[in-house]
Amino acid sequence: MTLLKDLRTPIFHAEGLPSIDPSTWRLKVSGLVAEERVFTLAEIKAMSSVTIDARLTSVSGFSVRAPWDGVAFPDFLDHIKPLPSATHATFTSVGGYDSTISFENLLKPRVILCYGVGGQPLELEYGGPLRLLVPHLWGYKSVKWLAKIGMTDCMKGGYWEDRGYSREAEIEPGYTFDVNTRKRRPIRGGGEVTEF
Repeated sequence: MTLLKDLRTPIFHAEGLPSIDPSTWRLKVSGLVAEERVFTLAEIKAMSSVTIDARLTSVSGFSVRAPWDGVAFPDFLDHIKPLPSATHATFTSVGGYDSTISFENLLKPRVILCYGVGGQPLELEYGGPLRLLVPHLWGYKSVKWLAKIGMTDCMKGGYWEDRGYSREAEIEPGYTFDVNTRKRRPIRGGGEVTEF
């Protein structure tokens, strides 16, 4: 059981909870790249890894802090060689949920392809075997159950964006329920929540 389950972190799955066998799961990278690639989970775990202590903040009103294990997205780009015209990436889940993020946001050092929490494999309920984690944007950009990454030259809509959510997804001041302490806390500024 991971820290997320221990903390009773809420589970959201807009497209339904998928059934995934990590041993046969694959991540396809296509679009504006020098060569399309398909990665196994073992290949991703063999890349240089990082652990970041970060808070995932949901637009639905909760946030959770954890040590997330994975590959820094800027390091992952070294393995796929996007073309100079690529300025954004569209992330798509196994079930078809998608969201597009600019390279300006993706190249921040705390953005990772996450496969673990606190040294344990990321559980299916929370996006395993691989999810995106973008701590400085609302959680709907941190796509779970990754299946495809498409390099593109523009911002596109996405599952929640096409339903009225912001395409930029900047975290705004307000309040959040802190899962770690079970308390409602203020978000004082925009961007990644670091004050508690």
